[in-house]
Amino acid sequence: MTGRIPAGTLSTLRPINFAIARLASRVVGAPDMHLFSTLGQTRGLFRAWLVYSARLMPFGTLARRDAETVILRVAAVRECGYEQDHHRRLGRRAGLTAAEIAALEHTDAGTHGDLDERARTVVTAVDELLAEQDLADATWTRLGAYLTDRQRIEFVLLVTQYDGLATTIRTLRIPRDYT
Repeated sequence: MTGRIPAGTLSTLRPINFAIARLASRVVGAPDMHLFSTLGQTRGLFRAWLVYSARLMPFGTLARRDAETVILRVAAVRECGYEQDHHRRLGRRAGLTAAEIAALEHTDAGTHGDLDERARTVVTAVDELLAEQDLADATWTRLGAYLTDRQRIEFVLLVTQYDGLATTIRTLRIPRDYT
């Protein structure tokens, strides 16, 4: 896929964002981390977004396994291959098995037998939040069996962050990093 915005260069990214994009490419093992070389063209906005994003993941209060469950589920529901490519790897590092990752990628109800009760609760809440832009009281309460109030706030922010990111990736036609 060709992006709607060409990948950034030193002149369009400026030195700081160019360095961030190059470093990120090395870290993920891709010739170009297209997300960063595209969003980096917004200059200061990119850096502010990066701080916010990093505060949610990987430096948030949710367990990494829960965060990756959220992100992989959002990516599946929104059919965002870019997010899936990166977060399958991160999910494995966070302890998700291949079977769990596969279950998260099935968007049909009742296909989550490989997930434990906590993960099923998280998936149900993600699906509901994406569909309704709200959580029913019962879902909020079930989520509270596993997450503190602070973590439930962070959960909502994480879901909506990755939903927005999937929309951005799709709209800008950002190419996948791994072919």
